[in-house]
Amino acid sequence: MRFSRMLSASVALPLAVSLAACGGGAPQTPAADGGADPHELDDATHEELVELATEEGEVTVYSFTSRIASVEEAFEAEYPGIDLIGHDISSSEQITRLRSESQAGTPSADVAYISDAPVVITELVAGGILQNYVPPRVAETVPEEYRQPLLANRLSTKVLMYNEEAHPDGSPVGNLWQLTEEEWNGRVVMVDPAVRGDYLDLVAEIVRQSEAMAQAHLDHFGTEVVLDDGVENAGQQFVKDLYGNGLVLVDDTDNVNAAVGAAGQDDPPVGFTSYSDRRDNEEEGWALQASLGTAPSPGITFPAYIGMVRDSDSPAAARLVADFLMGDDSETGGPAFDPFYVPGDYPVRTDMAAPGGAVSLDELGAWDISPEETAQIRDDVADFLLTL
Repeated sequence: MRFSRMLSASVALPLAVSLAACGGGAPQTPAADGGADPHELDDATHEELVELATEEGEVTVYSFTSRIASVEEAFEAEYPGIDLIGHDISSSEQITRLRSESQAGTPSADVAYISDAPVVITELVAGGILQNYVPPRVAETVPEEYRQPLLANRLSTKVLMYNEEAHPDGSPVGNLWQLTEEEWNGRVVMVDPAVRGDYLDLVAEIVRQSEAMAQAHLDHFGTEVVLDDGVENAGQQFVKDLYGNGLVLVDDTDNVNAAVGAAGQDDPPVGFTSYSDRRDNEEEGWALQASLGTAPSPGITFPAYIGMVRDSDSPAAARLVADFLMGDDSETGGPAFDPFYVPGDYPVRTDMAAPGGAVSLDELGAWDISPEETAQIRDDVADFLLTL
């Protein structure tokens, strides 16, 4: 494996001597102004980070996925001298916490494993609350778009899913506009976009893709979309019609999965959720499957970011976690990446094989969100939803 369990005495030279030979000083956890010096730590070797991280003793990670529990177990097995404290916190709540903790000067986390890219980039990164770190080991294997402005380790999804036990021949929804018809009245489930930012990003992307939504309307109904008063485009009209057709809003993704995927249903609903949640089908008794071929798209893909929290207590251990989350040098990422090496998640490293059991990104046909462009309309979309 790539990750050393302990330092070799022949490799772990005193840090001051090691970096002085390269023309720099020793890596330091806090800089003179009380914050971490990203340049020195970013240039430290893996062995140097291990030594510093072991001195720090622990590292706290905010994670938008419960899979942080598996990461914690694997990380502590690899680095028994470092306690990883993982907190399963939605991206929306992370953003709130990170803002308030930064304003108070009391950061509680060292790493943010976070989605909701439009807000993360335009507020947390632009505001200096989260900083980027790209482990040198993986820099050449991650495309530029996933190295900046924060490193991503995978692409996640929010796509339309259906119950494949009830529909063994494929998805019952070939066009998103079907969801606005009487057949699906009260039978579409989604997490409330006011609760979870990634679902607001999904709605915002539908609005951003209004030209495609207009074409999908023409293809399905044979007529041009007619906009209601106060509606600006086909994407907004679809969202309004969907809400008006009894869209069921819940507060948790698991509620969507259970409603859509539970076995034994004669006429189950469909819903927007994570493609990768199919991994729990056997354990939970679900029959979730992605709605492939749905026009103009079944949903979105978005990056899962790894951010270094400014002025954290364990900046060296934070960088070690980032390196760990990218997986080892095997084509599957090894134990470090195992929680994310599942059908429906897509590693960004070009030297990793795609997990089996899921279609390729091209076959999925989901829209890859543009965080900067989505950020420009996100607040307006949220305001629009309040009128529905």
